[in-house]
This record gives sequence, C-alpha cells and structure tokens, in this order.
Amino acid sequence: MYITTPIYYVNDSPHIGHAYTTVVGDALARYHRLAGHDTWYLTGTDEHGLKVARAATQAGVTPQELVDTVSTQYRDVWDLLDISNDDFIRTTEARHRTGVQAFLEALNASGDVYLDRYEGLYCVSCEDYYKEEDLLEGGLCPIHKRAVEQYSEENYFFRLSAYGDALLAHIEANPDFVYPRTRRNEVVGFIKQGLEDFSISRSALDWGIPIPWDDRQVTYVWVEALMNYVTAIGYGHDDAAFDSRWPAVHLVGKDILRFHAVIWPAMLMAAGLEPPRQIAAHGWLLVGGAKMSKTALNQIAPAELVETFGVDGYRYHFLRDVSFGPDGNFSWEGMVDRYNADLANDLGNLANRVFSMVGRYRSGSVPAVQGSTESDERLRAAAAGALEALGGLARYDFPESLLGVWRLFGAANAYVEDNAPWALAKNPDDAGRLDEVLNALLEALRVGAILISPVMPAIAHRLWEQLGLPGRADTAPYTETAAFDVFPAQTVPGGDPLFPRIDT
Repeated sequence: MYITTPIYYVNDSPHIGHAYTTVVGDALARYHRLAGHDTWYLTGTDEHGLKVARAATQAGVTPQELVDTVSTQYRDVWDLLDISNDDFIRTTEARHRTGVQAFLEALNASGDVYLDRYEGLYCVSCEDYYKEEDLLEGGLCPIHKRAVEQYSEENYFFRLSAYGDALLAHIEANPDFVYPRTRRNEVVGFIKQGLEDFSISRSALDWGIPIPWDDRQVTYVWVEALMNYVTAIGYGHDDAAFDSRWPAVHLVGKDILRFHAVIWPAMLMAAGLEPPRQIAAHGWLLVGGAKMSKTALNQIAPAELVETFGVDGYRYHFLRDVSFGPDGNFSWEGMVDRYNADLANDLGNLANRVFSMVGRYRSGSVPAVQGSTESDERLRAAAAGALEALGGLARYDFPESLLGVWRLFGAANAYVEDNAPWALAKNPDDAGRLDEVLNALLEALRVGAILISPVMPAIAHRLWEQLGLPGRADTAPYTETAAFDVFPAQTVPGGDPLFPRIDT
C-alpha cells in the first residue's frame, strides 16, 4: 500500500486545509500498517514555478532560500501532528531532478511530445491556463479571484488529446479509480467533452528543471510536481525500489483532481507505466463558509488548535466531523463540543472510572475471569461491531468507523451503570462478579486503545501504558489483537486523565 498526499506549494505556510489531507493520509497509512499491510506514506513540498520565483523576489531572497524556509515549516507541522510519513520529497532534490528528466525522456520517446506556440490566459496563483468562458466577471480566476495574465510563448506540448479513449476504458474497468463516485462522474464528463493537448514546459522562466533535450525550457511546475510520486520511490535511479511500491493511492483536494485523474494517468500511459491505483479527492475545508486563502485572511495554523485541544484531540475532530468527499466546515464551538462529549466524557471519563475502581476495589490487579451474563454479551457484541467498523477507514469512512469505536465506549459506560461495581464491592458474595465486571471493562479499554490508534496514536499508546500492557497498541494484525477476550491478570497502574475537560 503506497499512499501519497499532494506535495504542498511553498508560496505559503501550512494551514488546517493542508493538514486535513495529511492527517487523512496518516490515519489511512496507520490503519493499513495495523492491518498488517506493507505500507509506504509519502508527503513533501512543491518548490519550483513562477509563483515561487515571484514570491522570492518580493521577499528579497533567492528562490532556494524561500523554499528551504517554507519546506521546513511543513516538516515542523507534520512532526507536531504526529504524522508517520516514511518519506518527504522536495522537488529541489537531486533524486527528483534525475527522475523527472528520465520520465521526460520516456514521454518524448512515445512520440506524443511536440513543440508549438501557446497563447492564453494564465493564473500565476494556480500555475494554470484558463479559457475566457471559465473566468469570473472582470477576467478573474475562479479560484483565487485574481486577474489572469496574457501569456504567449513557445513550449513543448504533450498530446493529451490522444488518450481520452484509453482513460475512459481504464475508468470503466476500475470503478474505484476515482473516488468518490461524484468525482468520478466529473472526470468522465470532462474527458468526454474532448481533451486538449497540454503544455509541459515554460521558456520565460529559469526556476525549474530543464527539459533534457532543450535547456532553454524548464518543465512546467504542474507536470514536474506530479512526477514526485514516482521519483520519490526510485524512478530513474532505483528501479527495484520503484517496482516494489508503484502504483499509488493519491489523496488530493477536489481543485487539483483534473491534474491527477486525467493528465497524470495519461502521461504514465505514454511513459509505459501503470496508472495510479486510485485518486481519492476530498472537498475544501471551509472557515466561515469560505475556502481558506492568503488573500481572504482566514487561514488557521494547526498549532493554534493543538495548543487547546492537543494533537490527538485535533486529529480526532477533523476525522470525526469532516466527511471525506464533500466540503467541510470548521468551527471552534463544534470542536469544543466534540472534544468534551466524545473525548473528555465518553472515553476519558470511562478510563478514569475504571482505573479508579480497579485501584480501590482490587488494589490495581484483577483476576483473568470472564462473565457470561446478557450484559457481558452486549459488551462483547459492541466490541465485535467496533472491530468490524474499523475497516471503514480503508474506504475513507472515518466518521462511521470512529462512531463504531465510540459505540464500544458507550456500551462500556452503560455496562458500568448496569452492573454497579460500587454496589458489588459492598457484598463479599459478589466478589466473583465484581472481578468479571472489572476485567471486562479493562478489556474494553484494551480493545479500544488498539482501534483508536490510527486516528489518535499518542493517546492509544498512553492508554496502553496505563493498562500496564507490554509492547504497543498498534501491533498488527488488529483483527486478531483487538478481538475481545479476557484481560490478563496483572498490575494496572492507571494514570492522569487522558482528556481534561475544556471549560467553555
């Protein structure tokens, strides 16, 4: 399983929109590792192009100085959010340059690259050409709401128009190639309108990777950026590594779907490579109903939220409350409500109560015994349901999968009320039943720790330690390790509350 995020453009600092894709990819990668799959997770930064060159000039630094600074900011934020990427690719690296030029040679050898003059309307912020009918009133870019520029230059073109039928046949044969279905339908509709050939180079720019057979031209930043998915895993310099990883699952925002689901697969076909395994596109993360942008001054840095909610509270909120596919809205109030209800109350309070009762009634150690009442069966059924629901992570159904795990925590809280351990503790004749109840609650927390580990890895491991268990919560395969059984007889140390309540 090879999973990628887009590589993020370094004209701006990372915000919660960038972080959403990266946290989704991290939870997906952690899930597949937990399932026992050989998994590789890639992210990185896109560092060439006209927009970067202009931003560097405005800042009074060289392009390399600018990209070094901003790329480091992305690494720092991913470290803050506990992102478990296996690699971080920068398009200014030598391995990327080598791979890009090898890919361009393969593309040229296909016979579908030619030299021509292009005139059109160009948005520097998008690094993309637009037709006049696609612009907003006043000739503004539909995404950035800025005026486009008239460009005219001689470029190398890729004969994209020759690949429409092959792309449609591939999509027909692979129904989940573009996910979700609404995005698939968009791509099919776009292809059926007829594809136009695509410029792959720029002549009026030197901040980029030269075309290998013509050093007067540099590779168009969007073409070069797409190639990171293969250059990072060895294309052009380590064939064995490349063959062991490709093809990839690409996670992208809806605004860059066309590049990934049309242009990129067509170029791969022309270069003699297999198309990606899947392109999964999510909507925008809106703040106040608007897409985040530098010009709108509505960007939120992840660190602003982590300061209040913690890393795992941050990760949980965006995966629990933002569905993958449609646009999602962020609100501070909604994040506080979710944190207090699900994390402080359902999970945090459950763990506090269980550890307190185990310490008070059994001095921190419960015998390995299992009950067989109807109440026990309901708790075991909830655990089995949570185990099954976790598979939804592989289908990007993060809210439903987490809801399944929280049904287990809800069942455990109900189990406490149904069995009233404080009452059992008062009667020596109920000592055996008290042991069964406490053991079942510890087992529910053990299973829960495993199942939340893809989404909240730090809290999962902390809960694991509070249970006094050896090893790690994320040991694969979870289908075996998270099966509800009997909690082992051992000392349970407990610890500080997992999620202190946020006072609103």
